[in-house]
Amino acid sequence: MRRLLILVALVLAWGMPAHADDISASGRGVVRIVTIAVVGDEVVGFGHGSGFAVAPNRIVTNAHVVELASRYPDNVVIGVVPSEGDKSFQGTLIKIDTARDLALIEFTGVKLPPLTLYSGGVQDGEALIALGYPGNVDLATARSAADFITPQSPVRSQGGFAGLRMLQGTSVLLHTASIARGNSGGPLLDRCGRVLGVNSAITRADEGDSTFAFAIAGTELGAFLREAGQPFATVDIPCTSIEDRIAADRSADEQARVNAEEKARAVAAKAESDRQDAIAQARSRNEAMRENFMAGAAVLLVLGALAVAGGGLLLSRDRRREGYGVAAGGGVLILGAIALFFSRPGFDETKVIPVPEAHGAAAVSTAALGRMVCTLVPERSRVTVTTTDKVDLDVGNDGCVNGRTQYAESGKRWQRVLVPDQEQTVSVLDFDPDTRTYTNTRYLLSSEQMQSARALRATVPLKTCSSDQSARAALAAQQQSVRAALPPVYNEKLVYSCTAAAEGPPAE
Repeated sequence: MRRLLILVALVLAWGMPAHADDISASGRGVVRIVTIAVVGDEVVGFGHGSGFAVAPNRIVTNAHVVELASRYPDNVVIGVVPSEGDKSFQGTLIKIDTARDLALIEFTGVKLPPLTLYSGGVQDGEALIALGYPGNVDLATARSAADFITPQSPVRSQGGFAGLRMLQGTSVLLHTASIARGNSGGPLLDRCGRVLGVNSAITRADEGDSTFAFAIAGTELGAFLREAGQPFATVDIPCTSIEDRIAADRSADEQARVNAEEKARAVAAKAESDRQDAIAQARSRNEAMRENFMAGAAVLLVLGALAVAGGGLLLSRDRRREGYGVAAGGGVLILGAIALFFSRPGFDETKVIPVPEAHGAAAVSTAALGRMVCTLVPERSRVTVTTTDKVDLDVGNDGCVNGRTQYAESGKRWQRVLVPDQEQTVSVLDFDPDTRTYTNTRYLLSSEQMQSARALRATVPLKTCSSDQSARAALAAQQQSVRAALPPVYNEKLVYSCTAAAEGPPAE
């Protein structure tokens, strides 16, 4: 009872989660970059820009944002101010490329959710979003220097893609999202929150000219990171809006319902056809058996009549003993004929049960499916920031996956809710043994939401594989409490089709 009250309190404390927003999720990996120049004990210079995480402890920004730190490393301090939390951290310049206007900074003290680069093409007029910390907003709202090192969410602005250009030998994206000094180093995103480029400059707006912005292209950023030996996540699947994905899911669910109804009707029709065939065959066998009974009765009747007649003949010749014996035998045969005639089998079609076919439907089995390789089905998925490598699964008895993780029953499927310690993501993993479909539904959450999710996860008692059905039932109930507290809409839905794996080492 006490545990149940704790669960209810945690769910209520989480409150009504916000709508899943890809841009807000990416914004949690965006930071303010602050540079402070010090000579002796005196601050002689201050600058700031934006940046974003490409690894939990590594930040990309513009070279011109941290150029002073590269020239005067002993006198310029780099500050990294996350968008969440209550602390800022000191950064170290790892690599700088002034030609591309890119820099890589490392810091410690907190782990940020890295952003993912989009390696596909951008269409003319496509909606783009800039995230960062524009200086004109800071000047209007900051009350003191401390405000510049206080974590706060980045400012977003939206515009359209206006084409590819070359700027001083570097490939850049031209766009119309509003940016200002201070946005330098911040990401330019697509609608799914993937990085398309790094905002770096704006055009002059003399005499009422329209303002355009430049962002260093993702291809340049990727080359810079590879030269720095910095791994980064990338996807090439075009952005699908959450509305389109949900509508497609709804359509797929409706189609699945129609298919299920059609299959049920086909199964019912087949069952009725099988029943009618079984009735016809049973009736035919019954008629043949009745005819055999009647034929047997006729034979006995004839034999009995002949015996009675023979007995009468013997009696007429004064052979009484033999006559009575033969006549009695004839009577017995006649009685047998009557009994056989009336014992002929009847027919009741309601008692006919068709013999099921060997390949008929069976109950869902908890037997092991073994090792499988699962491949993404793009047309059924919504991919925003996750790489889509193949997934190895080893599904054992009673929902034991990869020999270590216990999944709980969810209808005919196996399900596990993962709440990691090092990521700001909750994943609902679902495996359907009937169709061998593996689904990873991901929710990209704020640090506050993750704390609540981890508190709920702490109440889940079953961590490793178990054949105890009651323990799995308890796991299912606990996981449902975590699911109930998740946002109503997911960020990603990765759907995989699984096939049997070739012989080899077990999945890890």
